[in-house]
Amino acid sequence: MRSSNKSRSRNKNNNRRNNNSSGNVINRVFDSAGPSGRVRGTPQQIIEKYRALAHDAALDDDRVGAESFHQYAEHYSRLLVSAQKILDERQAEHAQRQAEQQAQRQQKQQQQPVVETTADAQPDVSGGFEANAGEQPDVSDNNIVATPEGKQKAPTRAPRTRKKFTPEVVEADTPPVSE
Repeated sequence: MRSSNKSRSRNKNNNRRNNNSSGNVINRVFDSAGPSGRVRGTPQQIIEKYRALAHDAALDDDRVGAESFHQYAEHYSRLLVSAQKILDERQAEHAQRQAEQQAQRQQKQQQQPVVETTADAQPDVSGGFEANAGEQPDVSDNNIVATPEGKQKAPTRAPRTRKKFTPEVVEADTPPVSE
């Protein structure tokens, strides 16, 4: 009974590892249990380590060991290449989406009416009021422009004050203290 529980928990852990493999493999740290022991690092570091071990094995005339190290290096090279392809595809999709959004923004800007302000489009104000000494322009109520300075402030409320708490004294039925 106990062995079946162990196998179930192993399967759950394996499924988690397989589902999590879509992450960033390029910077992920791996533990590789190769023929010379454990090698730890990113795929690029592991590849370099196994190539160095293969080179050392080839110098010691160990063809089988050198080939084994080359195979480990090739495995991590394939992991690195596939991860790089996925990363490049994601970057291309992102760049395409950015270009589409930029095109949409430009279309929206082109659809908005453009108001041109040139000297010809300005109203003619040359026939305005000329003030002589002592004359004042006629100002009527419909010509007054409201400004923030001219607005009256709303009446402010007096700050609230709290009533002081006075505890109620409850007289208990206690006999008076005799001296």
